This record gives sequence, C-alpha cells and structure tokens, in this order.
Amino acid sequence: MAAAFREFLFPENHPRLAGVRGLDPYAYRDKPAEPGTFTGNLVEGRRPLYLNPFTGITDNGELRPGLHRLTPAAAGERAPVAAMVAAARDLLGSLDPQARARIAYPVDAPQWQTWANPEFMQFDTGLRLEFQPMDVRDKALALIRASLSPEGYRLTRAMMLINGFLGEVVGLPTILNEYSYHIAVYGEPDEHAPWGWQLFGHHCALNCLIVEGRMVLSPVFLGAEPDEIDEGPHAGLARPFADRIGFGIQLMASLPDELRRQAIVYERMVDPAMPPGRVHAGDERHLGGAFQDNRTIRCEGVRVAEMPADAQRLALAIAEDFAKLLPVGPRAARMREIRQHLDETWFSWIGGWSDGQVFYYRMQSPVLIAELDHHCGVFLNYDSPKPFHIHTVLHTPHGNDYGRAWIRQWRDARH
Repeated sequence: MAAAFREFLFPENHPRLAGVRGLDPYAYRDKPAEPGTFTGNLVEGRRPLYLNPFTGITDNGELRPGLHRLTPAAAGERAPVAAMVAAARDLLGSLDPQARARIAYPVDAPQWQTWANPEFMQFDTGLRLEFQPMDVRDKALALIRASLSPEGYRLTRAMMLINGFLGEVVGLPTILNEYSYHIAVYGEPDEHAPWGWQLFGHHCALNCLIVEGRMVLSPVFLGAEPDEIDEGPHAGLARPFADRIGFGIQLMASLPDELRRQAIVYERMVDPAMPPGRVHAGDERHLGGAFQDNRTIRCEGVRVAEMPADAQRLALAIAEDFAKLLPVGPRAARMREIRQHLDETWFSWIGGWSDGQVFYYRMQSPVLIAELDHHCGVFLNYDSPKPFHIHTVLHTPHGNDYGRAWIRQWRDARH
C-alpha cells in the first residue's frame, strides 16, 4: 500500500517545483525573499528580529530572577565534556583558515539567533555542510553524536535523512538533501568555559551550550514532511514523533471531561474564536519558532498539578520525550528541574484528540516550553494540516535559551 503522503505529490512540472528545480541554495535563497510573496513577507518581518537584545521567552513579559542558577554539575548530571571538546577540536582542526574563520563565533554572538527551520537560507551562518568535504561532514556529525544521547542522535539524523528523501521524492535534491544544514561553533571548546555548537536547516535546528559540565540544549526545532521513508536505502524509517504524539492523545483521553474542556483552548485547528494572528502563515499554531526568542507566551489550558496521577505521568513522559536528545547526565538534570516546577506547569490543546486526528499541544512552565503541531503542505500539495507533517519546538524560557543566563553568571563570577 502506498504511503499516505504520496496521494499529495505535486505533478513534476508544477510551478511550485519546476520554477526552482536545479537551483543551488544560494541561487534559491533569493526566490523566497522576493517582496510581496508569502515567504518574502515572512523574511522581511523576521530577519531583523535576531538583532534585538536577547532577553528570553517569558509568560508575562518579565524575567523570573534566580531561576537558572549556574551551580556545579551534581553527581550523575555531568555532560560528556571531554568527548565533546575532543570532537569539536577535531572538527576545527580539519578546517583551512578560511573555513575556520567562517564556522567560529564568540560564545554570546547574536548569530545564535539566526537559526531558522525553512528550506530556504535566511542567514548563511557558519558552514553549509553540503559544500564541505566528506571528512568535515563526518567530523561535524561526530560532534553532534558526542553531545547527544544515542536516541537523540538518531532522531536528529532522522530529520536530515527524511529531508534528503523529500528532496528525492519531489525532484529538488539541490534544495532538500541530507546535508542542507549549517553548523557553527561558539566560543573555544574548553573543559570549563562556556562554548557550544549550532546545527540548523530544514526541519532541524539544535543549539547546544556547555559550561562547567552543565548543558542546555535549546532552542530545538525538529520536524518532518513526510514522517516516513518508504523506499530507498533508508526505507522503514517512520513516525519519529510517535511517542510524543501518542503520549499527548493518551493524556487527553485520561482527563476527566471538565479538565479536558479546560485543556482545549480551541476546538478547531483554524478556529473562528481565535484572535487575529493566532495562526501564523509560517509557524501555524506553534509560538516559539525561529526569531521568537523574546516572545511573551501566556500559560493556558489546565495545570498539570490538577490532573489525575495517570495524566501527570503522561505529561512527564511528554517532557522526557522532548528531553531525550540530551545525554544521560544533562537529561537527569533537566527532568529534575521540570519536576521541581510541576505545580507551575500548564498543558493546552487545539484540535481533535483521537488517534489519527490533527492537533497542537503545548506544555509550559517557568523552565520549559514544548510544542507539537500538525501543519499544512509545503512541498506536498494539501492546504489543511495532515498527520504526516509535524513540527516540534523546545525552549528554556526566562533567559536560558542558548545558555545565555549561564554565560552571564560565569562571566560575572570572574569579573
């Protein structure tokens, strides 16, 4: 049986594909930026936002003081620092002086905030992997592997492989391929001082900062259209977000009727009751997308602390699924702080909640924003959300995206 997404393939000569076929990323980036187009308006409105002084996402417009204290990593919570430093130095050492100058930025550079998830290039930050020698690509992936959990690395690679598969299916391999991603290194790799790395491109963006053995991995954007590979050497890769989708549906089913009604803030994915702008042309329902680092996102829905025990367990399962990219130590630290704020954690929902339906949900606390949304077609031909096009977003609100709160404390302690 053909995969569901194949019903929505554009004809090969459709203008959506034919007009850009064969363009390389640098030629293609001018097409979406043309004034008056949907993507042109998107770029024009969002490109300047990365220059705004970083504060962080909040729920009321005010940072919560003392929330992200930089303390020594506890036993069992330390990041794999030595392996990360070795992998980063190996990558940097493989580059010629020109490439080394392009990939490296100060640890608090505003270029952190240039990450974006569309397929078109808004900022040429760092090195574009598809134009690097294979050994450089391998060393870049080795740095990511050294920094993430095994399952986190597999999920990241799945996004990249699905992107390459999509490019093959729609005949746009120069725009959508396995290595259509930028990588950058911030600061000097060090056992103690803050430094980090960034990977971003279509449907995959990770920002990783490490200091004194502690790690923050956010913002993170992972998505897929479609959510499976049904042919070729990677056939069988399917439903990378099955757990966080399933946990959400199970959570909604486990709620008493009254709490479920509180959780559902809108019954339809595009609901007449929504205020203007609630569904964004590019981000649709998710609120923490690219260039939204300083946004105010109000808590809504139902407090997790008011849920039955089974629903609370599923809420924590959602949080842990978002945290599974982290290696064992940092994941333990992350889940500890999430549990510490469980009485301030909210869960909200938009859309249906039966298996196979499309929906959006957000789990939000002072230390976590985790979103999942089903989207309309971009390179496949459908104009209402489908279960096989998924976006997920993760933030550390109140100022510690990109580890900024920790960088500031580390510097203050030394000056």
